[in-house]
Amino acid sequence: MAYTTIDDPSAHFNIKLYTGDGNDDRSITNSANAGDFQPDWLWIKQRNTTRHHMLVDSNRGATKHLSTSLTNGESTNANGVQAFESNGFELGTDTDVNQDSGTYVAYQWKANGGTTSSNSDGSITTTVQANQTAGFSIVTYTSAAGGQTIGHGLGAVPELYIIKERSTNGDDWFVYSKHIGEGKKLRLSGANAAESDTNIWQNTAPTSAVASLQNDGGGVNQNSGGNQTYVGYFFTPIKGFSRFGFYRGNGGSDGTFVYTGFKPAYVLTRCTSDNTDGWAVFDHKKDVDNPLEFYEFVNNSSGEGSGTDRVDFLSNGFKWRQSGSSWNGDGRDHIYLAFAENPYVTSGGVPTTAR
Repeated sequence: MAYTTIDDPSAHFNIKLYTGDGNDDRSITNSANAGDFQPDWLWIKQRNTTRHHMLVDSNRGATKHLSTSLTNGESTNANGVQAFESNGFELGTDTDVNQDSGTYVAYQWKANGGTTSSNSDGSITTTVQANQTAGFSIVTYTSAAGGQTIGHGLGAVPELYIIKERSTNGDDWFVYSKHIGEGKKLRLSGANAAESDTNIWQNTAPTSAVASLQNDGGGVNQNSGGNQTYVGYFFTPIKGFSRFGFYRGNGGSDGTFVYTGFKPAYVLTRCTSDNTDGWAVFDHKKDVDNPLEFYEFVNNSSGEGSGTDRVDFLSNGFKWRQSGSSWNGDGRDHIYLAFAENPYVTSGGVPTTAR
C-alpha cells in the first residue's frame, strides 16, 4: 500500500505570508512549487493588529465575506478580496486584507477551481465543489423545514465539517467532529467547550454521501423552510496529507505528542472539555524552526499571539512544549485539524526530515 497519494501537499493546501501596500488590484502570487493553484477557500488574517478574520470561497464568490470572529451573516465587499487568480488572489484597498505595511497570513485550500456541480444525494439539493483527492469540499445550500440531509461530494465519510448561515446575523459557525460524536457540537466562533445537542446533526453520523441536519434554531437549517442560505466546509482525512483527530493534554513542557503521519504545515486545535481562549492555529511559515511561538485565535479579532516554546512540528506529528489551556491543558481533551508540509514518507519511499 502506498504511503501517500499526495507527494507535494502544496498542490492542495498552501500558506502565504504577505505585507499589505494599500493599493487597489493587488495580486498576491503563491510561488510555491505545486502551490501555484487558484484557491477555492481563502482565509486571511492580519497579524500585527486587531482585525477580523476574512473568509471567502469560490462557491459564493470572491467578494462575499464571512468572519470566524463574528456571527454576522455574509457581506459583500468589492474592496476586500476581489478575485481568485490562477496562482493566487487579487486584493482591493480594504484594511482587513491590504492595509499599507500590515502583515498578513493567507491559508488556501484547493477544491475544483471554481467549477461547481449540483448534488441531489440528500433531501436538499446542494451546490458542491469537491477535491476528492485532497478530501475537501465546499457545499452551499438553502434551508428546508425539518430534518434534512445534504450531499457533500467527498465520496468518503467526512470526519469534520463547519457550517455557517450566510443570510442573517447572529448564528455561530457550528462544527461537527467525529471525535466528539454526533450528539455534540462545537462553535468555531466561540470559546465554548463541546455542547451536548442531539438535535443539530439529528444524532446521526454522516455517510460517504450525506450529512444530516435539523432545524436547530437556524444555525445549520431553518425550520421556516427555504429562505436561508448556508455554506459548509467538509473534510475527510487523506493519508500523508491531512488528519483530524483527538488528544489529551498533560499540562507540561514535555507535552503531549500527536502522531499525524506527516510533517505539519498547519495545526488548528480546540479544547473540547473546558471553556478556554478558543481555537488556536499554528503554522510553519511564521516560525521557520522549532519551537513554534506564533499563533492566532480564530474566534476573536486579536492580533497574533506569541510566546516561547509553544509546539514542535516534527517529521511525523507535533509535540506540545507549553502548558497553555487552549492546546495542552492538563487532563483536557482536544480535537485538531492538521495539514501537511510533507508526508512522512513519499509514494516513492523517500522519508521527510524534521525541522
